[in-house]
Amino acid sequence: MQALVYNGPGQKNLEDRPKPSIQMPSDAIIRITKTTICGTDLHILKGDVPTCQPGTILGHEGVGVVDAVGPGVVSFKPGDRVLISCITACGRCASCRKGMYSHCATGGWILGHSIDGTQAEFVRVPYADTSLYPIPEGADEEALVMLSDILPTGFECGVLNGKVEPGSSVAIVGSGPIGLAALLTAQFYAPSEIIMIDLDDNRLAVGKRFGATATVNSADGNATQQVMKLTGGRGVDTAIEAVGIPATFKLCQDIVAAGGIVANVGVHGVKVDLHLEKLWSHNVTITTGLVDTFSIPMLLKTVQSKRIDAKQLITHHFKLGEIMQAYDTFSKAADTKALKVIIEA
Repeated sequence: MQALVYNGPGQKNLEDRPKPSIQMPSDAIIRITKTTICGTDLHILKGDVPTCQPGTILGHEGVGVVDAVGPGVVSFKPGDRVLISCITACGRCASCRKGMYSHCATGGWILGHSIDGTQAEFVRVPYADTSLYPIPEGADEEALVMLSDILPTGFECGVLNGKVEPGSSVAIVGSGPIGLAALLTAQFYAPSEIIMIDLDDNRLAVGKRFGATATVNSADGNATQQVMKLTGGRGVDTAIEAVGIPATFKLCQDIVAAGGIVANVGVHGVKVDLHLEKLWSHNVTITTGLVDTFSIPMLLKTVQSKRIDAKQLITHHFKLGEIMQAYDTFSKAADTKALKVIIEA
């Protein structure tokens, strides 16, 4: 089968790999129909995720059709159409029993990280019963790819951790796919202000179209002042960091109000500074986390009922054989205006 393989920092190739086989009773083999590229894949390629070893097939998002199941799988059978969660959960360990599936003792974020992932014709999914979701009849598969990772990530790590509530003020630093997912799901809670901050005017325009009340281009270095002006000098109740670099984490610290929350979502490859000399007295909470994907069933209902149009996050389409071009397009988003790309296997 064809697969996109990580071969070390800055190195990736479309290669022929053996089709995966059942290794454990709880496994399922999924024939991928549609997958995508995540910003985390770019972090891996930059060398920011040293736990991902060369030779790993990348990708942790997608939908497909069950090809085979192990003898321990009871909820799925060959031919079933399924959504693949980016998080693999055994459902039995101490972390899973707390709903913290990202820290499953034998799972968590393993697809495209510590085991082969979804940017291939087939993928092995461990713990199929608790890591796959049936696709409803008539559902738009492209839209559902957005439920593997970015919508639950923006919602759980940004909106829920950030305790967005009616009438509150929110700033989302980073108007890429994750930031836009946070924007879409923040509107469940009717905040009075949602300010999108980015360097890219095109992405800010998308944010405005998706429901932002204001946008700030941070290229001139005056984003803090602009946010303070928009909030009457108070700052925002929730600052969501959706980039993963020191400058954006610092910006969140600068714009959060007293008693507010900085909800970190971005994947950080280097250390950041925590300015306690300013924040020590401000009753500020900082949250971190990896998505647990417990919200997938709820988000699936909102997408099916048209409460969220997940498909509007998709800007480009490619075949699996064109995945190198897809990576080039996705990694040059400022030029290509790419958000999420769909790759058809």
